[in-house]
Amino acid sequence: MIEKLGRQCEMDGVQYLLNQMKLEGVGCSEELFICVISSYRRAGLAEQALKMFYRIREFGCKSTVKIYNHLLDALLSENRFQMINPIYSNMKKDGMEPNVYTYNILLKALCKNDRVDGAHKLLVEMSKKGCLPDAVSYTTVVSALCRLGKVQEARELAGRFEPIVPVYNALVNGVCKENKIEAALKLLVEMVDKGINPNVITYTTIINSLSDTRNVESALAVLAQMLVRGCSPNVHTFTSLIKGYFVEGRVHEALDLWNRMILEEFKPNIIAYTTLVHGLCTNGKMGDAVSVCHEMDKNGCPPNVTTYSSLIDGFAKVGDLVGASDTWNNMMNRGCRPNVIAYTCMVDVLCRNFMFHQAHSLVENMAAEGCPPNTVTFNTFIKGLCADGKVDWAVNMLDKMEKNGCLPNITTYNELLDGLFKMNRFEEAYGIVREIEERGMIMNLVTYNTILNGFCHAGMTKEAMQLLGKMLVRGTKPDAITYNTIIYANCKEGTISTAIQLFDKIGAEKEWRPDVVAYTSLVWGMCNWVGLDEAMIYLNKMVSEGICPNMGTWNALVRCFFSSLGHLGPIYMLDNIVRNR
Repeated sequence: MIEKLGRQCEMDGVQYLLNQMKLEGVGCSEELFICVISSYRRAGLAEQALKMFYRIREFGCKSTVKIYNHLLDALLSENRFQMINPIYSNMKKDGMEPNVYTYNILLKALCKNDRVDGAHKLLVEMSKKGCLPDAVSYTTVVSALCRLGKVQEARELAGRFEPIVPVYNALVNGVCKENKIEAALKLLVEMVDKGINPNVITYTTIINSLSDTRNVESALAVLAQMLVRGCSPNVHTFTSLIKGYFVEGRVHEALDLWNRMILEEFKPNIIAYTTLVHGLCTNGKMGDAVSVCHEMDKNGCPPNVTTYSSLIDGFAKVGDLVGASDTWNNMMNRGCRPNVIAYTCMVDVLCRNFMFHQAHSLVENMAAEGCPPNTVTFNTFIKGLCADGKVDWAVNMLDKMEKNGCLPNITTYNELLDGLFKMNRFEEAYGIVREIEERGMIMNLVTYNTILNGFCHAGMTKEAMQLLGKMLVRGTKPDAITYNTIIYANCKEGTISTAIQLFDKIGAEKEWRPDVVAYTSLVWGMCNWVGLDEAMIYLNKMVSEGICPNMGTWNALVRCFFSSLGHLGPIYMLDNIVRNR
């Protein structure tokens, strides 16, 4: 009766029967007491399990190592770390020797609490006491090291014993998180060489990592290798590949693979459905995404908050306020409480539709609803305000953000810098730059490009060139936006020789391949400050490199031609190029 009630988490019934046993003098065995503790664990009542343990003698039962182990496991399941050590100490005071199961629970507790050094010491203690760590012991510590980014330490630890598949899986997962795909593939080869068969988790981890990095063709090659070795894919394998197709914008192939998965009778789970919805939303297929949500309901797999968040974000990207609002209301009506991601997506929708007061109210209500806004939420709101020129409000939100204990990051400052520079509020922008440096934050590429763009629009070309030098010294690699901004600024100021020097030097060093924007800036600058003949040289060079001039390029040349009437040679050349194109 206790077992059956415990499986249904009917703990009042369990307690009643235990009291009846006590009244009738029926002793409680070790096995039955373990069943009671496991029932409390299943019901999420670890503290009640501990209280019951302290009453163990009332029921005619003595504590054993096995009972202690199940109690420790119940406490671990609810992350009651502060209670685990005292119970372990009591266990030793009772003269009981911990076994490998006990140590493994303690190792999991330490690792879940990110105390990997303590886990290392416990492994040593185990060996000294003659309780040799098993595969679970090592796998627990190796997994924790990989999760904390200490992959090299994990590899060294794995080298001290004969690794098994779970250990290799932890290592593969660790290197994949660092985007070291080659290292993951080497581990795969190492496993095969040692006669250890990779399982579906091993292959799927690598396939998922390749898909995330827009390398779905290589992911398919790994799938082929998986099939050759007789390892069948599961729904997670298919989901990873479907995600990869969506990341590359290959919507039809993603849907074909989904249909193939269904035909092969793989039942989609919530992760698979949400991946499909997210992929469709990312590619603007909102009607299809909504249809998938309806299908989920029909198939007994209702959408969760992540699914709804993807839909709201998708509607935001296409500017559909009605679609986003309907999704939000549907989510709330179905009792699915929004998380911080869902709230942030809704703030984004409202900002894109210039409904800033409603967005602000939503941010204000988040804390009251038990879901306080995070840095991303504030950044989204600040970005929307800056994009609409409401910079004063955005700056006030920065102060409010810090008062709420939510620290700004470099993205916060990037948004504010962009807004201030666009409004020509240079002094305040410089103040933001000083604040970034005072806080010891590292400027990223976006920060530098934002400041460069601000300098260039203000005609501060010299300061922009100095910032470019500082950027290079600090080890931030410029991109196309950086170079295009500097070239345009010099062309605007009439320092064409500097623009050409930078253009030719960087292009020759293959640090950057000039694009249509860079060529158009040079052509425009030469037309304004040098002459049509020199501009035509770079037009020819542009065409010879396979870069097609755009409307801006032609406009600059035509205006230059009409401002120097009588020079017919260049227009014939221009006409000839157009015909040849």
